[in-house]
Amino acid sequence: MERVVIVTGANSGIGLALCERLLTEDSQLRLCLACRNMQRAEAARATLLTSHTSAHVDLLHLDVGSVQSVLSAAQEVKTRYKRIDFLYLNAGIMPNPQVNVRAFFKGLFSRNVINMFVTAEGLLTQQDCINSDGLQEVFATNLFGHFLMIRELEPLLCQAGHMSRLVWTSSSNACRSVFSIEDMQHRNGKEPYSSSKYASDMLSVALNRHMNSQGLFSTVTCPGVVMTNLTYGILPSFFWTFIMPIMWLIRTFTNTFTLKPYNGAEALHWLFFQNPESLDPRAKYHSLTSGFGRNYTQPRQMDIDDEMSDVLYEKLLELEKVVRRKLNEQNANNKAQ
Repeated sequence: MERVVIVTGANSGIGLALCERLLTEDSQLRLCLACRNMQRAEAARATLLTSHTSAHVDLLHLDVGSVQSVLSAAQEVKTRYKRIDFLYLNAGIMPNPQVNVRAFFKGLFSRNVINMFVTAEGLLTQQDCINSDGLQEVFATNLFGHFLMIRELEPLLCQAGHMSRLVWTSSSNACRSVFSIEDMQHRNGKEPYSSSKYASDMLSVALNRHMNSQGLFSTVTCPGVVMTNLTYGILPSFFWTFIMPIMWLIRTFTNTFTLKPYNGAEALHWLFFQNPESLDPRAKYHSLTSGFGRNYTQPRQMDIDDEMSDVLYEKLLELEKVVRRKLNEQNANNKAQ
């Protein structure tokens, strides 16, 4: 039976690079590109089929930042497939990123330059907003939409005698000090991206405790410092022109500068071939690239509190009830009109 693989945010960057690598290894996959922009998804599909003419590549319209879109997409998935082998939770946003330029240049010529590039901790902020569902946009897109998708697809992910996989694209910017369980949507902070990525790390740990017995396993990855549309949106183009030679130079001293999407997808690709029961549920699997260009994967322990991750899981379940009830009320009102 062919394996079904769904990749969210698959039309560019790491998601598209992952799809290319997976098809190169197994052209018999049933690959589904779950994307918000269908025009770009069509272009990505055409690109993949150019080099893999016999591949099965499906498209799915999915905006993980919209509750209605997630529910509609999940319903479509349940009509198409009998089970899901891999669900790559890769889609994410970093809206209106702002860099403390003074801190940036100070760090650029300091001994902490590598750590600054790797984590952007305390350097990078975003201007978040409320979406049409009344949720913080970054939280909804990077975390809650994927959580809701998992919940909707449990019948296809949790089947007797079969192991299914969730693989999250996290970030080295995920930081415990930024996240607050009392403000899990990060309404009151300025680093919603970092908060959402740390929350996804915690959720993965909680999902393993709750779902492993049902055959569902979750793993977290970090692509390293990789140049994608999201990354290029952080700084003006002239900044990248200035610092790219520096970044290539720094890569000879650190293995976290993957730089290319193909390299950034290394851990995502590596996990496709691993037995989930042999993986460490508390580790983040990092894509790494040596100064000589060799790609490899390495696990690193995450700073996760079990009790807090369970509280987050329960709070997400409660929020799910709230948004479903609100959506049902809206649909009932629309029908009445």
